Amino acid sequence: MYLSIEGVIGVGKTTLARLLQPVFSAELLLEAFEENPFLSDFYGDRERYAFQTQIFFLLSRYHQQREVVPDVLARGSLIADYTFEKDALFAELNLSGDELDTYRRLHSTLAERVVRPDLIVYLRVDTDVAMGRIAMRDRAYERSMDRGYIDDLNRAYETFFSQPRSSPVLAIDTNPIDIVHRPEHLRDIANRIRAALGIDPYQPELPFVAGGRLV
Repeated sequence: MYLSIEGVIGVGKTTLARLLQPVFSAELLLEAFEENPFLSDFYGDRERYAFQTQIFFLLSRYHQQREVVPDVLARGSLIADYTFEKDALFAELNLSGDELDTYRRLHSTLAERVVRPDLIVYLRVDTDVAMGRIAMRDRAYERSMDRGYIDDLNRAYETFFSQPRSSPVLAIDTNPIDIVHRPEHLRDIANRIRAALGIDPYQPELPFVAGGRLV
C-alpha cells in the first residue's frame, strides 16, 4: 500500500502520517521542507524568491520519490505526507511568465518517472482553523504567515482536487476532528482509508473464552 496525505499548510498532514504508521505497519516518507534554504526568504518576499524555492522543492521531492519510494514498496507499505503532484499546485500559485513555463516543462518530465500513490487522503480545513494550527506549532519562518496566502492556497487545493487525479482521492473534513486526543477520530479515518482501498475494516480482537470465562 502506498498512501499519500495532502492538504493546505497547517492542516496536519505529518501528524496524521505519523499516527497512521503503526496502524498500517508502514514506513514513513516525510517532506524535507526545512532543508530548503530559500523557504524563510520566500515567506518574506514571495515574488522574489518563488522560483528558487519552487525548483528546490521540485528536485528535492523528485529525489525522494525516485530513491525512496520504490525501495520501500519492495519491502512493504508506505505513507507519505505529500504528493509529487501537488508541487505543481504551488507553482501555479506562485510563478508566472517564463518562470512558470520553465517549471511546467521540468515538472512534466520528472512526473512521468515517479510512482503514483494507491490513494491520496485530502485533508480539508477552513483557513482560520489552519492559521490557528500554524500558530500553535510556532515555526520561526511561519510566524509572519499571510492569511491571504493560506486562503488562496486553500482555494487552489479545492480546485486541484475537484479535478480528476492520477490516483483515487479520499477527502476528509478535519475541522471537527482531533486525531491527537480523540482515538476514535483516528480509527474512523483509518477505516475510511481501508474502505477506499478495499481492505477489511479494523476489528479489535475479542478476548479468548475458555469455560465461559474471559481470559
